[in-house]
Amino acid sequence: MNFHFGFRSFVYGALLSLGAMSLARAEGTYEIPAGAHFNQDKLAKVGEFFKNEVATGKIAGATVLIQQHGKPVYHEAFGVQDVVSKAPITDKTIFRLFSMTKAITSVVAVQLMEDGKIKLDDPVSKYIPSFANVKVGVEKKAEDGTKSLELVPPTRPMTVHDLMTHTSGVTYGFYGDSLVRKAYREANIYAGDYDLAEFAERIAKLPLHNQPGALWQYGHSTDILARVMEIAAGKPLIDIMQEKLLTPLGMVDTGFFVTDPEKQKLLAQPVPNDADFRVGRINDPTVAKKIMFASGGMVTTMADYKRFAQMLLNGGSLDGKTILKPETFKLMVTDQIGPSSGVDRDYFYFPGDGFGFGLGLAVRTDPGNAKPPPPGDLGELKWDGASGCYFVIDPKQDMFFVLLEQTPSERQRVQRTLKLMVYEAMEN
Repeated sequence: MNFHFGFRSFVYGALLSLGAMSLARAEGTYEIPAGAHFNQDKLAKVGEFFKNEVATGKIAGATVLIQQHGKPVYHEAFGVQDVVSKAPITDKTIFRLFSMTKAITSVVAVQLMEDGKIKLDDPVSKYIPSFANVKVGVEKKAEDGTKSLELVPPTRPMTVHDLMTHTSGVTYGFYGDSLVRKAYREANIYAGDYDLAEFAERIAKLPLHNQPGALWQYGHSTDILARVMEIAAGKPLIDIMQEKLLTPLGMVDTGFFVTDPEKQKLLAQPVPNDADFRVGRINDPTVAKKIMFASGGMVTTMADYKRFAQMLLNGGSLDGKTILKPETFKLMVTDQIGPSSGVDRDYFYFPGDGFGFGLGLAVRTDPGNAKPPPPGDLGELKWDGASGCYFVIDPKQDMFFVLLEQTPSERQRVQRTLKLMVYEAMEN
């Protein structure tokens, strides 16, 4: 029996009733608040789509929130937290964020900038001295076609700005085949139980993928940034986050680990045949470790992340609390790597066509080259993660949407489809 087909048949039987119960609410009965510019009948297509995703076993479940003018336009959960317990997804279901962690870390880093603890032009070596000795790996090709790595000095010191814009040269080793990425893989940087201090030292021993400021290069820059934050603030990363952001926003279930047995029952899981997140390390939040991966280690709930998203849509404040001053928020969401910046983009430019990058968030700067262009407005902010979690902030429409799910292989298709349906349902 084909496992893929058999598993999906199993999921269909196990989940369809729950999915249909949830989707009955989504298809035509959700009240659109006054002032919101959405078509209820078109929004029902969101439910139809996720109903099929669950019923065909592509995902165990998901939750979607669309909010405009501070009120939910659409807020539904589909399927189950996992196919074993069959517990339905709620606003308290806990999801692994993977790279959507970077957005949280970046906001807190900008808060420390406001406090004068760090500056964008600070050399990283001011905080982590070993980065003063880092070298850049340059590939050389011999006449016989073999490649070798030549280590050259950086043309300038790596800065906090480079870390926040992913132009530091720090990379990941779990995708691509460049010699520097291979060096990352061979260095076994995830071995043992280590903290951010030790991890930063491991990265500092490796060559940079490119000269600082030369190329947008996704990787562990945010983890090095987090170590800078710890040194500047004199406390562990999670304590900084709690003090500056999580507690003020009331994000009570957002953190790095889920050690409470009762809370562990709320963890969402992917379907078993789609459980490889392909990020080079085991990301099990139920096992407390020293390391707090600021690039991808946090968990959250819809109840929490919607508050973070609304704060971003509001320009840095929520419920009367100022998280970021207007001028620093504006800096954070201003493209830092445009044509005049000297930053190149390659195949692995994950913000995508039409997007620049601010201090930790992708920002839409032009329609892009696709015909027709993808939906959305200029000034849109976004990011996503390897687990499929995704958020879009659209200031022009005073709207955001958040998708929480756990599906590494289906995520890009699901994200594109959801965004298209959201904008098709919007009435101008």
